[in-house]
Amino acid sequence: MTGALETIGLGRRYRSTWGLRDCSLTVREGSITGLVGPNGAGKSTLLRLAAGLSRPTTGSVRVFGEEVDPNGKAHLARIGYFDQLRPLYSGFRVEEMLTFGRKLNGTWDDPAARAWLAEFEIPLDRRVGKLSLGQQAQVALAVCMGKRPDLLLLDEPVAALDPLARRQLLQTLLGTVAERGTTVFLSSHIVSELEPVCDELIILSAARVQTSGSIEALLADHRLLIGPRIDADPPGADVVSSSSTTRQTTLLVRGAPPDLGDGWEVVEPGLEEIVLAYLANPTAGAAMGGASTAPMDGAP
Repeated sequence: MTGALETIGLGRRYRSTWGLRDCSLTVREGSITGLVGPNGAGKSTLLRLAAGLSRPTTGSVRVFGEEVDPNGKAHLARIGYFDQLRPLYSGFRVEEMLTFGRKLNGTWDDPAARAWLAEFEIPLDRRVGKLSLGQQAQVALAVCMGKRPDLLLLDEPVAALDPLARRQLLQTLLGTVAERGTTVFLSSHIVSELEPVCDELIILSAARVQTSGSIEALLADHRLLIGPRIDADPPGADVVSSSSTTRQTTLLVRGAPPDLGDGWEVVEPGLEEIVLAYLANPTAGAAMGGASTAPMDGAP
């Protein structure tokens, strides 16, 4: 197992509030790993810690086996980091942003950055502040791609894009990984668009990792049970979520579904159903040991 990014017991506290807590995970080298969770779950905090832009309160971060020195420079050549706030120089023209990137990065790939902008029809002579939010996001991504990083950390890269641009961006990322072997770790709220491009998924809620694994394993390891109303979870079942109407109960369970007898139907859930069930029940992953897992090829 080779980890492009590894965290052990990682935590970041802001005064009395934990932005991230007890986070242990591995992002496999060469993978595209999605990070999902509600606002305030700690996604941005995790990515900033991984990029070395913030100092952890507890635990450690390693990039390709080397511990990240917060605010240090040694790891920066291998990392491309996209901040959802797009910290660009609004007075610069797009062409000047590329020049800026080239002067700061010894391994700068100008054709790659320009190809990215051409793909999305971003004018080079336009000032950044005059671009739409979606176009500004593409400029920031072009600067990331121009670095030719080994690890791309992307915080909500598709949030400001229209649906067509989102699909185009994710398809382009797939091509980049295939061509260069770049590892991608990206956060997003849009589970349906992550599923076709991601190998693995990490669900983060209430500042903790709830569960993680390959998408294939997550789908294989969960089942929906639909049957007559019951008022308590069945014994021996790892119930992630439970909902009932007057006559019917629906359970999402992890692992082998129990035999509840006649009248019960077993259904394969979609990835979005699984994610929403965990997010609706922040204690589910902790109850099943999901707070410290590695999103690898086997079951989480």
